[in-house]
Amino acid sequence: MLQKLRAAVAYFTKGELLLWGGSVLLILVSYLAIGQNGGLTLAASLIGVTSLILNAKGNPIGQMLAVAFSLIYGFISFTFHYYGEMITYLGMTAPMAVFALVSWLRNPFKGNRAEVQVNRISRREVLLLIPLAAAVTFVFYWILAWCHTANLLPSTLSVTTSFLAVYLTFRRSIYYAVSYAANDIVLILLWLLASLSDPGYLSVVICFVIFLVNDIYGFINWSRMQKRQEAALHPAQA
Repeated sequence: MLQKLRAAVAYFTKGELLLWGGSVLLILVSYLAIGQNGGLTLAASLIGVTSLILNAKGNPIGQMLAVAFSLIYGFISFTFHYYGEMITYLGMTAPMAVFALVSWLRNPFKGNRAEVQVNRISRREVLLLIPLAAAVTFVFYWILAWCHTANLLPSTLSVTTSFLAVYLTFRRSIYYAVSYAANDIVLILLWLLASLSDPGYLSVVICFVIFLVNDIYGFINWSRMQKRQEAALHPAQA
């Protein structure tokens, strides 16, 4: 058991352990100081931040945890009538995390199951993604309006950024983390608005601020992974 624990710790760099440990500490402190919504917010935050550090390493286990986070967060969103968040995470993020898990498991880097092979998407795919994201935004705007979703415009924007994030995660692009960072910013705004009615939701705001920092690191580390992997696969071009 001790040997497995040491191996798990050695898997992460000191900086990654500091990032994860600091994130967990801030989440616990904010929950004890502010949290008024039961243990679900705490559970979602701890699962989410652990998922992010594993995703930053390209580890498929991060996608497993993303499914659990999506289910819990979807319920939390339902309690404040953020139906856009609920529909997005239960109907899109959770299923796409399953597809991403399969994609990551099928594409390990040189057989290493703990690191997915980074993929570069083509310009043509990007051009197809833009109108697809616009269509998703348009459809969800009217669905959320019909559901009388609180804070409709930022809720709709959250759907757009979430769609881009889950698609790029499935496609193993380094820009998945950029889309998630954009989504974090929208969610910080959404839950700040929610906290005006219930201060207990400030713990969710702090959670997404922490997620933003982790997603920024995810982009940095995936950029490094991409360079290292491409150098290993094409040494003549390095």
